Amino acid sequence: MRYFLKLSLFVAVCFSAVAQSGTLVVESWREDGEIWNEKIIPAFNAAHPGIKVEYKHTIATEYNDQLNGRLAGGNAGDIITCRPFDDSLKLYDSGHLKDLTDLDGMENFPSFAQSAWQTDDGAVTFCLPLASVIHGFFYNKAIFSELGISEPATVEEFFSALEKIKASGKYVPMAMGTQDKWEAATMGFQNIGPNYWMGEDGRFGLISGEGKLSSPEYVAVFEQLGRWGMYLGDGYESRGYGDAIEMFGAGKAAVYPAGSWDISAFNSKIDLGVFRPPVVNAGDDCFISDHTDIGIGINANSKNQEEALTFINWMASEEFAGIFTNALPGFFSLSNHFIDVEDPTAKTMIAWREECDSTIRNSYQILNRGNPSLEMEIWETSVSVINGSMMPADAANRLQTGLEGWYKP
Repeated sequence: MRYFLKLSLFVAVCFSAVAQSGTLVVESWREDGEIWNEKIIPAFNAAHPGIKVEYKHTIATEYNDQLNGRLAGGNAGDIITCRPFDDSLKLYDSGHLKDLTDLDGMENFPSFAQSAWQTDDGAVTFCLPLASVIHGFFYNKAIFSELGISEPATVEEFFSALEKIKASGKYVPMAMGTQDKWEAATMGFQNIGPNYWMGEDGRFGLISGEGKLSSPEYVAVFEQLGRWGMYLGDGYESRGYGDAIEMFGAGKAAVYPAGSWDISAFNSKIDLGVFRPPVVNAGDDCFISDHTDIGIGINANSKNQEEALTFINWMASEEFAGIFTNALPGFFSLSNHFIDVEDPTAKTMIAWREECDSTIRNSYQILNRGNPSLEMEIWETSVSVINGSMMPADAANRLQTGLEGWYKP
């Protein structure tokens, strides 16, 4: 009995030593362990050799539940990878995330980037903005060259290009389907929409109540989506996300409504080009969906607060911004640092920040907390309009009616 008591005491002491040894555990849903172990952690340790860092991956669909359980049990990691808006706000409100408002380097991140990890009043920032994803349209350069098509800049030029591809009879104009629904909303509605509702002005208008989802600019977004169906090819209603990737990567389609996270899926398969979401009229100001996707925070109950703060401070640096952006083409640092982007498609997309105003998806901040969910409503209406089973004005009215049913600005 005495032996087991001594053994238990020994194990407890060892565990305590490990817990307070300065080894930082990073919690994340992303399968980027190789990049962290080979690039990010060695770069950090070059400046801070005394702090060990371990990357811990949890399956994306299980991340929230498992992280919440570990936080409640007091055995979560020191560094928390933060999903945008409400998921992370709940963690802060529950006392699980440290206030990072006054973090050295936070001034390197614009207000729209910080908003994804702030309290509703903007008074507290609880995660460092890490990366965004940008929307646009990928295209097959060989097909465009063969058919004599230039990158379209306006909506009229966009549909002229699609019409020319369709008339050739050789390729599907645009590789997307409506089976998985989120594509129609994310790569459709939220991709083209900012040029209609004027980016952040329109998004904040919805939050303040001054803007209405039933207004002409939102009807116009659905009117454009209503024209997409005729260019998606036969059977697009049963085409899923993976099917669309295969179709475009195999050279069977000329255009792919894109999120930058898909760059790596095509780089080795086709000569990949990319163009901005077309503006409504020539000369219009342009807006891009530069959506806040990943943040990073500190477990408020970490035993390694000082080391964690050192690590987060380093992640606010220009060095980290460059490493992260080039290690994960299509995930763009949200900092204001100049980044020499290596991947040509990613380089083109990040340059749009200099040409256009950035905004985020308009359903993500505050407006997705009630029932019906605005995000889910955008999925359903976007698919219905593309499939031709709902009129654009009816779709816009449904969004506004659903929002008014629970949201009071």
